Amino acid sequence: MKILVCISVVPDTTSKITLDSTNTRINSEGITFIVGPYDDYALSRAIEIKEQTQAELVVLHVGSSDSEALIRKCLALGADRAVRIDTAALDSYQVAQEIIHYAKDQSFDLIMMGKESIDYNSGIVHALVAHGLSYNHFSPVMHLDLDTDKLILEIETDSGKSKVSTTLPVVLGCQEPIAEWKIPSMRGIMTARTKEIAVIFPNHSNFEQHIAAHVVETERLQKMIPAENAESLIDILKSENLI
Repeated sequence: MKILVCISVVPDTTSKITLDSTNTRINSEGITFIVGPYDDYALSRAIEIKEQTQAELVVLHVGSSDSEALIRKCLALGADRAVRIDTAALDSYQVAQEIIHYAKDQSFDLIMMGKESIDYNSGIVHALVAHGLSYNHFSPVMHLDLDTDKLILEIETDSGKSKVSTTLPVVLGCQEPIAEWKIPSMRGIMTARTKEIAVIFPNHSNFEQHIAAHVVETERLQKMIPAENAESLIDILKSENLI
């Protein structure tokens, strides 16, 4: 089996978020970045499958060299090698196209990632990748078992949860409790230093011809309500047509 885990790099939830001088993007200065928590769940389950089946496990990230320390952490946890597509992640469509372009000739049986990133929360990259590769697709996946040549999945649905089986190849968007987050061992950290992080050029041509919108300006609006006036929140939401 050959497994690809796609990771995003996102601001830590405890970081103070501000916008840059253009008011179009987050100011990254002083922000601590982490691997997307849902991607961590996907990676943890993929590592367990690798240990069970001796599968090859590859980690893929679309982003700059600033992310390499976090990629190296994924290698320390147990991934065999990593690939970084050297371009900024601009939106879900672009990221999905880069993943598709890399994976289309690699014969991956299983592609896993988080159900969504915790910055933009679009939750559509896995679906776009599955469509582009003509793979089966399920999300959000809460449980995964191997059964010879197929997978048994537990997925969250509007009515609760459902148990389904699927053949490979498949793309999964994962969430808890599919696995427990893992902590790299000292041996894993030392071994990760010798593992490959291949850096490849992006496939800009396919993306540029599909650009439909550009961010002109972003504005963060917020109001601070003292705890003793919490009951006024409903009136504010009604007056601004938010409920």
